[in-house]
Amino acid sequence: MNIDELHRIFLRYPLACTDTRKIEANSIYFALKGPNFNGNTFAAEALEKGAAYVVIDEEAYYIDDRTILVDDVLTTLQQLGTHHKNQCKAKVISLTGSNGKTTTKELINSVLSKKYKTIATKGNLNNHIGVPLTLLTIKEDTEIAIIEMGANHQGEIAFLSGLAQPDFGYITNFGKAHLEGFGGVEGVLKGKSELYVHLMEHGKYIFLNADDPIQKKKLSTYVKKYGFSQTDHGYFVIKFLEANPFVTLSFENITINSKLIGNYNFTNCCAAVLMGKYFNVKKEDIKAAIETYEPQNNRSQLINQNGFHIVLDAYNANPTSMVAALHSFKAMQSQNQTIVLGDMFELGVDADKEHQNIASLVDDLGFEDAYLVGEHFVRTTSKAKKFNDFDALATHLASNKLEQGTLLVKGSRGMAMERILKLI
Repeated sequence: MNIDELHRIFLRYPLACTDTRKIEANSIYFALKGPNFNGNTFAAEALEKGAAYVVIDEEAYYIDDRTILVDDVLTTLQQLGTHHKNQCKAKVISLTGSNGKTTTKELINSVLSKKYKTIATKGNLNNHIGVPLTLLTIKEDTEIAIIEMGANHQGEIAFLSGLAQPDFGYITNFGKAHLEGFGGVEGVLKGKSELYVHLMEHGKYIFLNADDPIQKKKLSTYVKKYGFSQTDHGYFVIKFLEANPFVTLSFENITINSKLIGNYNFTNCCAAVLMGKYFNVKKEDIKAAIETYEPQNNRSQLINQNGFHIVLDAYNANPTSMVAALHSFKAMQSQNQTIVLGDMFELGVDADKEHQNIASLVDDLGFEDAYLVGEHFVRTTSKAKKFNDFDALATHLASNKLEQGTLLVKGSRGMAMERILKLI
């Protein structure tokens, strides 16, 4: 079966699923494979649960005429996503970057949905499976699709750009994330810039933070760009006012009071403002969209609990985001500042050095109380209290309660530092 034929079936049953635990009636089940599972083995279960069709790539699991046999299910899913996108009128905005992708995506969607029918990547479905699944959620009346693209090695953004074929693109920043997979900081610059390369090769528009010297340099000779800056009037000017604790910004005599903690969220807001202006969203609607957006899922959330004001930023961490979070937290006008930091993952040979840099910064900033958790942080030299793992921290806190005040919690996803909420 070719992609045109499969697409005609998809238009009759426009819901793609890759997990039989989440099968919905009249969906199409794609039997993906992984290191520890073979989706083909669940094809019969998918049909029993109401799937209209199953797409498999092992003939032994063929059931009946509701079974579509292909050479490779993943490749077929990816081709179908791109084909479907190309049959729709929606303009695609792709964004990537080391930090802030998901928050920026949500802000952009909040702004643009004030005027347009939009779809956006759900959660962080931003990889070689998530991108085609997101493309398949584009409807006939969708006007703008906001596609988040994540990567942990070179070549990945280029591949995802080929799938999404964006009309516009934005890179949040170039930071020290996934250093192990990218091969160091230069690898990150090259890998994330693959979105720029794709857009330039196809003559598409690029949005940029013109105050970021890396972005400004890389796009210095490119004409099709639209950027924001605090000071350069050659770009759209957006002013940072404060982050105490919430980010406040202004443009064209409009002041926006966001619900986002930390000055590092300023540029995330700016990207949404910039795209709102480009797509002619009313200023008042841009303001309302950003002011009503509330972060979730452990991303810069402000939680009040048992006498603590908790900045919960525990969804993920890398050296760049950790430094930004620490400086922003220190700048908050609050009493009894305590920090609890968990290890940062995927740093490769730079892991010990980068963890020591953070430990030294913690000492330099002089927090009232500091806790460093994980096998990398425990090897650092620091005045902070150090623990091999979260269980060791929990044991300590059972008999040494934290002093009420303002608390920053941050660490890589694998550390699950949000568990501290159960300890205070």
